[in-house]
Amino acid sequence: MSSNPSPAAERLSNAVPSSPPRTDVLVVGAGPAGLMCAREAAGRGLRVLVLEQSDRPGRKLLVSGGGKANFTNRRVLPLHYRCGDPAFCGPALKAFSPAVMERLVAAWGLPVEERGHGQLFLTVPARNLLHCLMEDVRTRGGEVRTRCTVRALRRTADGFCVETDGGPCLARAVVLAAGSPAWPQAGGSPAGFRLAQACGHTLVPPFPALAPLLLPPDALPAPAAVPARPVEPSRTASRRLPPAARRGLPPAARSGPGGASSSPVEDAPATLAGISLPVRISLPETGLPPALARDPVWQDDLLFTHEGLSGPAALKASLFWEPGKAVQVDFLPGTSFRALLDDPRGGRRTPFSLLRQQLPQRLAEALLPPEPARRRAAGLSRAAREQLCAAVHARRFLPSGVADFRKAEVCGGGIDVREVEPRRLESRLLPGLFLIGELLDVTGLLGGYNLHWAWASGVAAGRAVLS
Repeated sequence: MSSNPSPAAERLSNAVPSSPPRTDVLVVGAGPAGLMCAREAAGRGLRVLVLEQSDRPGRKLLVSGGGKANFTNRRVLPLHYRCGDPAFCGPALKAFSPAVMERLVAAWGLPVEERGHGQLFLTVPARNLLHCLMEDVRTRGGEVRTRCTVRALRRTADGFCVETDGGPCLARAVVLAAGSPAWPQAGGSPAGFRLAQACGHTLVPPFPALAPLLLPPDALPAPAAVPARPVEPSRTASRRLPPAARRGLPPAARSGPGGASSSPVEDAPATLAGISLPVRISLPETGLPPALARDPVWQDDLLFTHEGLSGPAALKASLFWEPGKAVQVDFLPGTSFRALLDDPRGGRRTPFSLLRQQLPQRLAEALLPPEPARRRAAGLSRAAREQLCAAVHARRFLPSGVADFRKAEVCGGGIDVREVEPRRLESRLLPGLFLIGELLDVTGLLGGYNLHWAWASGVAAGRAVLS
């Protein structure tokens, strides 16, 4: 076996060499964007060296999509991204479409399945995708080194001098693909931001995105005492409930005289934590573009937690949510509660009993205002019907914030895209420096959009560098 250095670059060591190793392209960060960029640049015959500060490449990729890598989405448009310039990500997305990525994954022999909202997942572990990507980089002549931290970089007459903890390295061009602070337990770090800022770039304040929404304790009342059947003066509280009204009640609430309670909700839990259901979530006070506000992506699962709202619907809303503004939830996106109230066949039933057939009991109890919820549907006024429908279809919550970076899938904000050329992803401030992936102020919705931006921006820079 030859002892000569790899064609990508000479090996770095703790001792400072008399002549620093040289390479054509040095990529900082071995995540999806950095590896895709390295693959593309090495495929053009360039010497490529990828430096990764953690102990292994692609740590976030390995755990993405529940370990099955939601690697793209069939519907990828610029409107699915939050960005300082809404048009910025268009050229890269157009040049590398979801269909192109799907063909690449098929060429690697990886099985795929489509889930809701056009999401494409692997049916095998994400490590298979990482392995294929790494093999392509290596077979094309690129080199990936882990446990190597980049401390600084500076412009030279013919490129860059990159200072690492293993000594300096010279490169004709540098690509920053070091990610963001999101998900620090999977290697997230602000190091890339610091490097870009040291080169003169502006940082749009980062914030946790695709993270749970936090709610104050009184954001939603505890389940209220709403009888399953109308309360009539002639009936006593000790009378047993009929079987139809008793179905689905907690055991303690099924007791008749002498039992724990004759009310169906008197002993109901005082929290909604653990309830999950499909909803449509919206941000009526944020001023989303109409096309985005109408997009079907907002209809997804919501999960109540002890801290607030989570699940795909809440995580998507967190990307565009603004402090001090409300989020709105339609708890019956496919059903008209007004139609149920107006149906003559249900006129003798209470709104609560009608809603309990559609939603978990604890949630139905918490959503409906108690006074109209206990009356017969046929006797409700128009105003009462509108009040009940608003509680179900347009329930508003005022979050107190979002969870921190430890629970955020991605980072909003990042390097200001106005300082980056959108087709090449090259710095407008420092020619030869490229910035890609999550480092930039480009953040997609949940559903494969952020991984697709990593692929697309990596390809754009890999094709443009030293061209």
